[in-house]
Order: sequence, then structure tokens, then C-alpha cells
Amino acid sequence: MTLSPLLIPILIPAIAGVVCLALARSEKPAAGVLVLGMAANFCAALMVFRQKLSASIPLGGYNFSLDFRIDNLSSFIVLAAAVLGGLIAIYAAQFMQGRKYAGTFFAFLLFTMSLANGAVLADHLITLLFFWEGMMVTMYVLIAVGSASAYKTAVKAFFISGVTDLCLMAGIALVFHETHTFSMSTIAQTPIATEGLAGLAFVLMAIGATSKAGSMPFHSWIPDAAIDAPAPFMSFLPGVIEKLLGIYLLARVSLDLFKIEEHSWASTGLMTLGACTILLAVAMALVQKDYKRLLSFHAISQVGYMILGIGTGTTLGIVGGLFHMVNHAMYKGTLFLTGGAVERQAGSTDLRKIGGLAAKMPITFACFVVAALSISGVYPFNGFFSKELVYDGALERGMPYYVAASLGSFLTAASFLKLGHAAFKGAFRAPKAEVKEAPLAMLVPMICIAALCIFFGVANQIPLTHLVIPGIEQHIVASDVHMGLIPASMSLTALSALVWILAIANHAFGVKRSGSGLGASDHFHYAPVAHQLYDAAERRWFDPYEIALKVIQGISYAAYGIDRGVDYLYEGVIAGIATGFSGTLRKTHTGSHAQYLAWSMVGLAIIVAYFVGGF
Repeated sequence: MTLSPLLIPILIPAIAGVVCLALARSEKPAAGVLVLGMAANFCAALMVFRQKLSASIPLGGYNFSLDFRIDNLSSFIVLAAAVLGGLIAIYAAQFMQGRKYAGTFFAFLLFTMSLANGAVLADHLITLLFFWEGMMVTMYVLIAVGSASAYKTAVKAFFISGVTDLCLMAGIALVFHETHTFSMSTIAQTPIATEGLAGLAFVLMAIGATSKAGSMPFHSWIPDAAIDAPAPFMSFLPGVIEKLLGIYLLARVSLDLFKIEEHSWASTGLMTLGACTILLAVAMALVQKDYKRLLSFHAISQVGYMILGIGTGTTLGIVGGLFHMVNHAMYKGTLFLTGGAVERQAGSTDLRKIGGLAAKMPITFACFVVAALSISGVYPFNGFFSKELVYDGALERGMPYYVAASLGSFLTAASFLKLGHAAFKGAFRAPKAEVKEAPLAMLVPMICIAALCIFFGVANQIPLTHLVIPGIEQHIVASDVHMGLIPASMSLTALSALVWILAIANHAFGVKRSGSGLGASDHFHYAPVAHQLYDAAERRWFDPYEIALKVIQGISYAAYGIDRGVDYLYEGVIAGIATGFSGTLRKTHTGSHAQYLAWSMVGLAIIVAYFVGGF
């Protein structure tokens, strides 16, 4: 049996992961296997790029098999994951030096890459589930090795992912009910109309896809993981892999499996979810006091632009959403890498404890600036061009969506001005007295990905023409997409510039009012009504996981109360009555024959009276 080239991107990182796990106690050899495994994975991704391949692996009886297929969209995702994952692996090999369970962490990074490739290449919905569910296990381990208390966050992530994956399973079951097949390519030939049970199937599968991408309301494990998990994890999984994987599946669901029309309820629902995710998550990011936790909320917020773009159903919106997906993977990956560098070199990511790091870590600061300008949508960085496409698509569908996207950009710029000012400017302070630039192995990945942020902006026509558009060309009119360094809509560009100017003015006002860069957003935090809402959010009143725990706890208390009540009824009340009655009877048995005869006569009289009355 000849091994299909399509299976190589799945097998190489899996085999490297097994070897790495065997060497887990030997940190440096395990790190070497990680880097070599990721390099081989990149070569495998290049080998299958733009190929038209399929493969099937029979499993047991019942005609079941693992089916795979690669097309322009899936090959683009596999290649993007390989490039960014490989660079993050180099960073992780240096960052994790001397840490407990470093070898295990390296092995599960490789396993995650293998599973992600399998999920993207799957052409069978059950095959997709196999790889998709496997990532729950690797995610748990990657979080749990972060610190002694990280297992709580790992359990939370596992629980939330498990619930949303159950929704995905139910959606797939309904798709099979409607189509009588699990083959994605077969279903794509005649996409399903979102009516009746098929509409419910779309909602359930969209929940599975958007939650994997980190959308609200299934997001709350990500900020916790930012504190507990190792920094390379945040860059690798929530920052890169899960965004690529979740948005890829959402694109498949919305474009291939179901027929989503403009102005349909499904389209409007996705756009509403995207707009809410943008605003609510960035509002939380604005008031954070920890470097990585602030970035984690932005990782959630930016998903909203991708969902909003795909939800528009327009050419510009769909292309913008997918372009923003890969752009986000780059600048968010860079930002988390800078956060990890600050944590390792300065000893903390608490913005109340650090400051003035630009002079000590100039290269890290430069990479931060590039990524911050990119995520804020500043011309000519990559985030500007993908957001402009999303803006255009949103404007076609209605002004409220455009306003939500623009307001999100304003708050994004405001929060990154605050973060950059607090961490890198001002007087130097850090838990470590001596702070120096990060090691070269950590700087090279940051520099490379930051350079890609610039390249994908200045030369945006190259990734759009050769990566994004070919993957969805059957669903769009490619000529509608504007590319190049000169924006197509000068009015939207002017509005974007105005948003940035307002963000700078807001930052200057906040700094003057509070006296520090860290307090630049305090006027939002402590505004009337907002203050109460922020406090409630910080106490996790809006966290679905915490709400579920309280509901379960309430049910358990109620069940415990009922159980104790039933026990008391039988063992206390009824037993007490029986004991009292038997005690009373015992006292009446004195041994007097005359008394017993009197009782007998009374009883006989009662019986006679009953029968006489009855007749």
C-alpha cells in the first residue's frame, strides 16, 4: 500500500511527538526533535500545497473509513499553520528551558499540529470529529503543565470545549439526517438550505466552529490560560492554530455545507455574534492590568471581525474575514511572543510592576509596535487591509455593523496605546533588577512574524491573489476585491485614520487625568454604570462556566437537601412514630386478663357497629 502524500503532514508531527515524549526527561534532545519535527511539517505542507489529492484509510467493518482531501483553502490553512507553528516552536524551545515538563510540552505541541492538520484535511465529518476531539486532550495537557494551579484552567477549557463539541456532534448528526452522508465534498455539491432541522444543524455546527476560534460566549478559559499556561501555548493555540482551525470550519460550514444567503437569518446571526464579540471583548481588554490577559481579550475580540466578514455573505466581507484570520494569526502570535519575552526577561507581566522596558528590550519593543499597529488597523500594515475589506462588507449589510467594527478599532487602538505606554515607556521598573533583551532564539521568530505583518500589508495583493482568493474562488467574484497599496475607499480610509487620531487623543486625555500610562483607560473603567458592569464581569458574573458551576452546585445542594429530607422522614419521623406507638402498646400490656377481655369486647362492639351501619 502506497502512502498518500496527503497523510504526511499528519504523520510527521505525530511521529515526532512520540519521539519527543520518549525523550521528555531530556530537555535539549526533546527541543531538537520539536524544531526538526516542525521543520519537516513545513516541508510536508509545501509538498501538498495547491495539490488536488484525496486519501481514504479503511477502518474495520461497516464501510467506515478516514477520508481526507486537500484543496486550495485547506492547503492554505495547513501552510499558514506550518509556518507560524514552526516559528513558535523555535521560540518555545528557548522559552521552556529549565522548566518542569518542558519535554512533555514540546511533544504535545507536535501532537496538536498533527491533529490540526488532520482536522483541516478531513473530508468526512466523522474524521473531522476524530481529530477535532483529540485537540481537547492536547489542549488540556499544554495548559496543565504551566503551573501547579493550572489544572483548574485546564479543566475549565476542557469542559467548555466539551460542551461546544457536543453541539458540533449534534449538528453533524442532523446534517447526516438531512443528507444521508458524512462526505463534506458530496454535501458541498448541493449545499443545505438553512430551514427546519437543517437550520438547527447550522447553528450547532457554527457554535462548534466559533467556540474553537475563541468567540464569545465560549471564550472565558482563554484569559485564565493567559495567566496559567506557558506563553508559547497562548501564541500557538489560541493565537494561531485555533483561529485558523475555527474560522476554517466556519468558512466550510457557511460556504460549502450550507447555503447562506445575504440578509438571511443565518447571515444576520453570524454578523450579530461577530459585532458583539468585537465590542464586549475589546471593552474587557481595555481595563486589564496584565500584559498577557489584555492580549487574550484581544484574541477574542479579533475573532469578531472574522465572523462578521464571513457572515456578510458578500465577496468583500468573506475575503476580508479570511484575510483577517491569517493576519490575526501573525500579529497576535507576535504579540504573545513579546509578552512571553517580557515575562521571561523582566520577571512579570503585571503592568503595575513593569515599565520602561523599551530601552532594555528594544527589539522586542519594535516587534510589539509593528504588531500593535497591525492589530489596530494602521496603514499600511496587514490589519488595515483586512479590516478595510470587512468594513466594506459590513457597510453593504448595514451601518450598525460598520459602526460596531469601527468602535472596536477605536477601543483596540486605545488599549494598545495603554499597553505600550505602561510596559515599554516611562521610568524603568521590573521585579528583576537586571533586564536585558531576549535570547536570539526568541527574537528571530518575533522578527520574522512581524516582518510578515509588514509584507502582508505592503504587498497584500500577493497573499490575497495566491492564498486567500483561490481557496474560495467558487463562492466569490474575485474582481470585486480591491488589492494593492492604495486603498479603494478613501472615505473609509479617512474614517479609519480619524479613529486612530481619536484613540491618540483619548490616550493623552487619560494619561493626563490619571498621571500614568496604566491609568489611560480608567475613565472608561470607572464611568457610571460601566464601573458596575466591569466589576460584575471581573467577579465572573457573566462567565458561562462559572454560571454553570453555580447552577450545578445549586442542583447538588437541592438534591442533597431532598436526600437528607427523605432520610429524615423515614429514619426520623416515621421511625419515631413507630417507636412511640410500639412503646405505648408495650406499656398497655400489663398481663391483666380482665383488661384484655375489655379490649376484646370493645373491638367486637366496633365490628358489629360497622356491619350494622353498613347494612
